[in-house]
Amino acid sequence: MSVLLKSLSAISKTNHGILNFEKGFKVLYLKFHSEGMNVKNKKVERYMKLKQPPNKVVAEYIWIDGTGQNVRSKGRVLDFVPEVVCQLPIWQYDGSSTYQAKGENSDIYLMPVAIYCDPFRGGDNRLVLCETYNYKKEPTETNHRKCCFETMTKACKQKPWFGIEQEYTLLETNRWPHMWPKEGYPAPQGPYYCGVGASKVYGRNIAEAHLRACLYSGLNISGLNAEVMPGQWEFQVGPSEGITTADELWIARYILKRIAEEEGVIASFDPKPVTGDWNGAGGHCNFSTEKMRQDNGICEIEKAVKKLEKTHAEHIKVYDPKGGLDNKRRLTGKHETSSLDKFTSGVANRNVSVRISRDVAEAKKGHLEDRRPAANADPYQVCNAIVCSVCLLD
Repeated sequence: MSVLLKSLSAISKTNHGILNFEKGFKVLYLKFHSEGMNVKNKKVERYMKLKQPPNKVVAEYIWIDGTGQNVRSKGRVLDFVPEVVCQLPIWQYDGSSTYQAKGENSDIYLMPVAIYCDPFRGGDNRLVLCETYNYKKEPTETNHRKCCFETMTKACKQKPWFGIEQEYTLLETNRWPHMWPKEGYPAPQGPYYCGVGASKVYGRNIAEAHLRACLYSGLNISGLNAEVMPGQWEFQVGPSEGITTADELWIARYILKRIAEEEGVIASFDPKPVTGDWNGAGGHCNFSTEKMRQDNGICEIEKAVKKLEKTHAEHIKVYDPKGGLDNKRRLTGKHETSSLDKFTSGVANRNVSVRISRDVAEAKKGHLEDRRPAANADPYQVCNAIVCSVCLLD
């Protein structure tokens, strides 16, 4: 602290007077504070370098809480390396603290359903995706995976594939977009989508770290890009068959939030994080069946679009956690969205409910893109709704 005071004293004697003193104080305070934090971090980090006993593995159990859009997790030390899900023990947690149970009957069961490599602890440690069940061994209200899995089993002969484009926004802890001016707004949208350069792209370090971590975990993540609004990003999961894409998207969300947490930043899936002339955030779902992917599959795609039109209202109810209220802020017919109340479709048109890309139209086979799901939609509900409408509805 004496060094800090001497530095401040020297600054106060310059020709710039008090203004320079105040500026110097802020710079030096931040410098000393940052260096102090780095020292603390290094003290903690040395313990992470300790060798883990060969007979001990940490399994991080991950589940969806009562909000239907947030994940929770806790670690369990095992004395073996789990290779398949059936080796993992069923566990419990306090559902009264996750909006899923009452205090007098709070135990909720964690049923492991998928296992991945842990990019945070490394080694033989694992991330474990779980379904949640109440004391009656019934699915909790936000366990939509069980129903989705049953739907995928019924439609398995049609080989449904999914690829989901997950948009998200990086926010400061005060909920203001990451690296935006503290007062006012950045320049209008235009130069940010897939942009390059410090004035156009905010948070690339987080997006790149997330991509690498997902690849390490074994997820079928297929790409990333900076989005239209500054501080907004997108990654893509899939294509994969059946329930796999939805499983991996939830794990990818967990990994993203953990990485952002380490940077002191919030990764938000809010469909409209900033009001006004700014793009919202969606979870566009690309879908196909085996017949759509075959020659002249465009006929099957067109049939599917007609079926989705008939069930538009039902889909809107499950395309965000609030039954359409979140999407109401986003699906306005502006900023590359369709109207919430009206179903539309078209080729290479981003202002519609369901889009057929130019290359699919030219090849006359491929997939369709449902642009209605919000960024915070539960992928189990999205995939379930699409398969029910397209594959199981006469």
